[in-house]
Amino acid sequence: MTRKNIIITLLMAVVSLAIIVYFYPHQSARRYVYEQGKPWNYAKLIAPFDFVVNLDSATVRAKSDSVRARFVPVARRADEVKADSIGNEVVSCISRNLGGAFGALSESVISRQFGADVRRVLSNAYATGVVSDSLAKVAGAVGGRLRIKDGATLLLTETSTLLTPMQLYRRIDSVADKAGMRTLLSRANVGAVLVPNIVYDRDDSERLLSEDIAAVTVPRNTIQNGQTIIDNGTVITAKDYATLKAYERAAAEYSSQDTRSNIMNTCGQVLYVAFMLAALVLYLAQYEPKISRSMRSMLFVFSLIVLFFVLGAALDRIIPSIGIYLMPLAIVPVLVLVFFSGRVALMTGAVLTLLCAGITEVPLQYITLQTVAICAAVYSLRQLSRRSQLLRASFYVFGALLVAYVTLQLLAQGSLRYFSWRMVAVLGSYALLTSMAYVLMSAVERLFGFVSNVTLVELADVNAPLLRQLSDECPGTFQHSIAVSNLAGDAAQRIGANPMLTRAGALYHDIGKLSNPMFFTENQHGVNPHDGLDPKKSAEIIINHVSDGLRRAERAGIPAVIRDFISQHHGTGKAKYFYFTYCREHPGEDVDPAPFTYPGPNPKTREASVLMMADSVEAASRSLRDNAPKSIRELVDKIIDGQIADGLHNDSPLSFRDVSIIKESFARRLATIYHSRISYPDDPTKNNKEEKNSL
Repeated sequence: MTRKNIIITLLMAVVSLAIIVYFYPHQSARRYVYEQGKPWNYAKLIAPFDFVVNLDSATVRAKSDSVRARFVPVARRADEVKADSIGNEVVSCISRNLGGAFGALSESVISRQFGADVRRVLSNAYATGVVSDSLAKVAGAVGGRLRIKDGATLLLTETSTLLTPMQLYRRIDSVADKAGMRTLLSRANVGAVLVPNIVYDRDDSERLLSEDIAAVTVPRNTIQNGQTIIDNGTVITAKDYATLKAYERAAAEYSSQDTRSNIMNTCGQVLYVAFMLAALVLYLAQYEPKISRSMRSMLFVFSLIVLFFVLGAALDRIIPSIGIYLMPLAIVPVLVLVFFSGRVALMTGAVLTLLCAGITEVPLQYITLQTVAICAAVYSLRQLSRRSQLLRASFYVFGALLVAYVTLQLLAQGSLRYFSWRMVAVLGSYALLTSMAYVLMSAVERLFGFVSNVTLVELADVNAPLLRQLSDECPGTFQHSIAVSNLAGDAAQRIGANPMLTRAGALYHDIGKLSNPMFFTENQHGVNPHDGLDPKKSAEIIINHVSDGLRRAERAGIPAVIRDFISQHHGTGKAKYFYFTYCREHPGEDVDPAPFTYPGPNPKTREASVLMMADSVEAASRSLRDNAPKSIRELVDKIIDGQIADGLHNDSPLSFRDVSIIKESFARRLATIYHSRISYPDDPTKNNKEEKNSL
């Protein structure tokens, strides 16, 4: 890797690290999802600090409401309310209403005959206690009881022994009825005089109520640092539920106050993510240098990891506990496999799995399930050539996940008692979403300029529009392209290059000839239009098939990697036939080779070099008069050695060993194509019949 590439890779890694750490769950954001009566689905939870188990708010509210419902209110005697004073006021009210039929009665008579009885009733009533209607109603809600203060003592009193002002009035009315003064009493406003002497004591009532509530909501117990709160698989009891709620409240408070712990936690996350990304980068640099040198490829890998990690973190926050399992992580190795290799796919999937495991509360289960899913996906797609295979891969993934889930249940619980069909549905959704790689594959091809094997197979279909046109309008060129495709594809496979890419590139390398089909030998039928043209003009027409092909390919949406084959299959070589013809026609002249030279560039990949060699060898082999293996081998050596001598393959990573293998492959395949065939003898029975007929 160059220094520039190293710097860019480091920048991409740092940006990826920052994004991942930002979305990592921190201590204050740690959450659990659980229900009372259900098993604890997370790892063993150990208290990292001391905390007190208080009742949760719902329980506190319920207990407080219960205490309020049973609370007996406190009352006190109003010493300022005197029975004698009230008796005098009652008599005065009656005296002020004398007149009419009662005019003969004197106030003294009222005082003697009626007043004494009224005062006796009032004295007895206030001695026992007169309570207001509202206080009596409150006391009635708790069994008709009141606590009346008697110095420092609270006397529990039944309200049935007390009178309300209305009940006291009825007693006075009864006395007036006996004295024949009921009508007079009704005319007096006696009810306004009858006030209670048992009144509500707000201060003492609220104080005692607070004490009673505090008594039933005191902390239950203290959990010490290092103590097990709950173990995996334990059924959550009411006590466990209260303890877990208390732990969550304490953890949130502790985390918000412990700045140093938060900083250390973030540092740990940074180091963990950095270690994972460094492992991936070093692996690619060591075993896949071609990928590590391509900034486009590295950007693709980092983008996949960051995108799917953020997606997993978001789903985990939206749907706690199971959201992370809905994120189809297996899509990442599938996409990497499509464009790179199985080794890179497995490594990328492993790194992303370990990064996402930091989000989950049961890392072992998550890592196991994801590892199984990734291996199943990569195995089922090792020979990906059709998009429909992605749907089949989803079934492989689901089957592998189901087996792994059952295995984990047996391993952790020793039974299937806690087997969850809900989790099976989640895993099924995960497997189904894996098939979305079909959609993402096309998006990646457009964004990053990659070409998948699936696309190459589709491009190599001879019924593709551009190839169908080539077949109809340039049948000779089409047959030549088919032959070159077979020749180059076989050689590419033998040297470890991409045979599918080579075949597709070979099929499209001469589509520029559609512009002037008859100017190319393979499409001519006895008439050669070059016979009447200047060699320079002929060379121009021949050379233009490269630029014409590029324009056609671009209009047809052919990927850039295929267009590279069109521009590079002649490199900066010459149209030698017309160049030599021009030189013969202008002897002694210093001929400029530029008009006879292809624009290039020269092949930059092994696949493009193989195509250049196959194109020239296949075309030249058609003019061979002697098809013996020795003659074919000499032709192959001559053409390929000539290209190498002209420097046309200097920019290609081909090795001498590759060149040797390519030559051998070409020679064997051409010898097979041009092998001698036996002549079939005449039918002797036919000759006998002819002789008989002649007789």
